Amino acid sequence: MARHNELGKWGEQLAVDRLVDDGFAILHQNWRMGHLEIDIIARKDATVVFAEVKTRAEKDLDPLEAVDKRKIAHMVRAAEAYLKAKDWPYQVRFDLFAINGTPDDYTLEHIPDAFYPPLRTYR
Repeated sequence: MARHNELGKWGEQLAVDRLVDDGFAILHQNWRMGHLEIDIIARKDATVVFAEVKTRAEKDLDPLEAVDKRKIAHMVRAAEAYLKAKDWPYQVRFDLFAINGTPDDYTLEHIPDAFYPPLRTYR
């Protein structure tokens, strides 16, 4: 497995551990439907969390720079597809995790409710 893939898996596991520590049950990791993908789907009480994890080995890079409008729209479409398939009445939250470093020395930033789904405009 390529080094960046291993780093990404490690970062996702850190995010899973944080969510579990916060009382969430992990429903899915790397959930896919067609081209749509969510890194982590977790649930606690009446809330479902759709989480994106960005991991960078370099401490001076901001992993969250990779979460742009397009990535957010992709996450929202994936969440809509997931919820439609499950027909669940849960509240939805979008979280972001930014991890810098390596297993020996890292920082983890968890941003709950990082964004609200953008409203669509119709013409």
